[in-house]
Amino acid sequence: MRDWWKQWLTTDFGWTQSLLFYAIDLGLVLALIYMVLVIIGERRTLWMVRGFIILMLASAISARLGLPLLSFVLEKLVVGSAVAMAVTFQSEFRRFLEQLGRGEFRQLLQPGRRTVAKPDSVIDEIVDAVRELSQSRIGALLILETDSPIDERDLKVPGVKLNAEVSKEILLTIFHPKTALHDGACLIRGSRVVAAAVILPLYERPAPRQLGTRHRAALGITEKVENCVCVVVSEETGSISLAERGVLNKPLTSSKLKELLEARFSPAVEREAVAPTLRGLVNQIGNRITVVMTRFFALFGLNLPASPRNKK
Repeated sequence: MRDWWKQWLTTDFGWTQSLLFYAIDLGLVLALIYMVLVIIGERRTLWMVRGFIILMLASAISARLGLPLLSFVLEKLVVGSAVAMAVTFQSEFRRFLEQLGRGEFRQLLQPGRRTVAKPDSVIDEIVDAVRELSQSRIGALLILETDSPIDERDLKVPGVKLNAEVSKEILLTIFHPKTALHDGACLIRGSRVVAAAVILPLYERPAPRQLGTRHRAALGITEKVENCVCVVVSEETGSISLAERGVLNKPLTSSKLKELLEARFSPAVEREAVAPTLRGLVNQIGNRITVVMTRFFALFGLNLPASPRNKK
């Protein structure tokens, strides 16, 4: 079998063999691009991916045309852009490498789930509790999951399981200084308080000195895990902050916090997936190929045979 394969590779089949290899090469590139779109999963970052693809194509074309200086510059830009994207989307690429290492190839070709919407009543309960905690200058840290559950391995200590309905009263009770659960974070999944006294990994990069442990923990978990946001109430100043993707938005008023949470969890503004389903992608490519072949045969006065699904 191996000898036959080597003989086939060394045999010159002319344009047929070249076309086959080009088709395989193009198919692999399309599959890689599709997985990148699935990993990123947001419309706002699609332009960065398109720009990166344009740079790669320009580098390949300049090398093919024999323009060494332009090819050298573009090649360095491609490498630098790849490093910048890896840093920007480090949580997404971390998930990609984990799924690849576990052999979860099917998940790599499935678009990510959309943001889980929270009822307005849940957001109101959270904002009311945060407002009162801020006025009383009681420190608090809340983790709000945005879609899939957080892996407990991303937490330093999973905390105490509660599984209680979200309410202003239970949040105030959890973070009261004289309770046993006030030290740590409160994990909220949908409309349930999953756990309290959760210990989070701290932010490892240099941070301003005025940021306390709660703020560093909020930055640390949102930088490490993409599917969550954190609400922080400062014990010293009572200021309210919102952390997402390793970025801290502060100081906030309670009305501004409500506005941000409603914008983040409202069904009307769910993240739009940039990658279609695999079946939809195959159908799109098939339709494009059919159009091109129809025009090609039309040049010679021929008609492309109708596919079975188009026959009545």
